Formats: sequence, structure tokens, C-alpha cells
Amino acid sequence: MVEIKIKPLSANEAFNGTKVKSAKYRNFQNTMLFLLPMMNIPNKKPLKVTYEFGFSNLQSDIDNAIKQTTDVLSKKYGFNDMYVMEMNVKKFVVKKGSEYIKFDIYIL
Repeated sequence: MVEIKIKPLSANEAFNGTKVKSAKYRNFQNTMLFLLPMMNIPNKKPLKVTYEFGFSNLQSDIDNAIKQTTDVLSKKYGFNDMYVMEMNVKKFVVKKGSEYIKFDIYIL
């Protein structure tokens, strides 16, 4: 499982209530693109993604970080996220400053 030491970004933080990407989202995207390792993910194949999010706030919704993270992964690895057919998502509460995202991508 790949682990990225970055705080998961909520949909509210990503879009400021609009469909225009916020500066915080653009920074999150650029940082993730830099941190992600090289991987070969086939396009046009059914995929399963497993996520583990480490949030420092118990009130963070488990589903709130999925869209932004999936969009960055699809951009980095060149797959269309419409081929993600299955997800497994876990949430853990961690100390502030220890937030993270872990993921695996599998071909179904």
C-alpha cells in the first residue's frame, strides 16, 4: 500500500462551495503529484481502489476526501476514474500533523 504524508482535503476546502478549484486544492494536487511514486496503471480496465485516510479530526467525513484524491491519482497515472468499479475506504484518527493518505489500485 502506498502512503503519502499529506492531510486529506475535503470537498468544501477543494471548491469553496463552487466548481472552481480553490488555491488550497491546487496546492494539494501539486503536492500529491510530486509525492506520488511512479506506477503503471492501465487505462480502460476495471479498477478497485483501496483508501486509508488518517484524519486529525474525528468530525472529518470519511467520504469527503475520496473525490479529490481519486482525481489526482487519475491525473498522475493516466486512467479515467469512470473505470473505478469498487472502493474500500477506511478512516483513522491520528494526531494533528500526522495526517496521511494510503492507497492501492488493483485491476479487477
